Amino acid sequence: MFRKLYKQLHKRIRLLHNKGREPYLSLSKILGFYPDNLQIYEQALLHKSSSVETGDGKWLNNERLEFLGDGILDAAVADIVYKRYPNKREGFLTNTRSKIVQRETMNKVAVQLGLDQMVVYSTKINSHNNHMYGNALEALIGAIYLDQGYDVCYKFIRDVMIEKYIDVDMLVRKEINFKSNLIEWSQKNKISISFDLIESFTDHDGNPVFQSAIKLLGEQIGIGIGYSKKESQQAASKMAVKRLRTDKELQQRISATKKKKAGELTDEKEFSDLPEEETV
Repeated sequence: MFRKLYKQLHKRIRLLHNKGREPYLSLSKILGFYPDNLQIYEQALLHKSSSVETGDGKWLNNERLEFLGDGILDAAVADIVYKRYPNKREGFLTNTRSKIVQRETMNKVAVQLGLDQMVVYSTKINSHNNHMYGNALEALIGAIYLDQGYDVCYKFIRDVMIEKYIDVDMLVRKEINFKSNLIEWSQKNKISISFDLIESFTDHDGNPVFQSAIKLLGEQIGIGIGYSKKESQQAASKMAVKRLRTDKELQQRISATKKKKAGELTDEKEFSDLPEEETV
């Protein structure tokens, strides 16, 4: 007991020595505890656009911590969701975890925590159209893990991030309409897409199953299966949106086609504005 009290007192004394340093005081308010290794938290808030060169020629930023935090976040949220919904099946649990850890959610939580005021990045970077703050939050989780261990990290994710800033039950009910977003995107960019029924058949229980495909510029960019045409088109749209967001060659072909037809390029932002495909 004495050793525990001594350790807490030691941290408070160190806080007094560092109280003029930012982001120490702000971090302690966000985290709910006093950091031991301030330097690693400062690194977590350092975007790659403002990387710092170390004495041995290496460049320091938050990318490695983001990688670590991402894995820990997945594991912790899986445990939290598993305990929260004891009677739900694997598919529901996977989908719920995906909705919690997706970039859009992490970005919102990061801003609510105030990380948008603390992340160090180049002024050339447009912070409104990427997931810089959500990535910094994952890096922060990695820093907590290295500084305090898994139990403290788990408690931060559960008690601070989720309990205070994420309405999990509402998130569970939220469903992204990928088809609607895809149609809206195609109309905005004046690029035609088509939804084609490839085939329909019955499963082993006699239920009708549909397989749909989406074509853009004569190329099949998404395929989906469902127990209705609507469900299969939604699944195909989900795959198509992912390709539009991530396939650079497809983006270049679309941009070239648009330039040829209308004399204008498709801005890269147009692709990133599409809804993020959930990992299921």
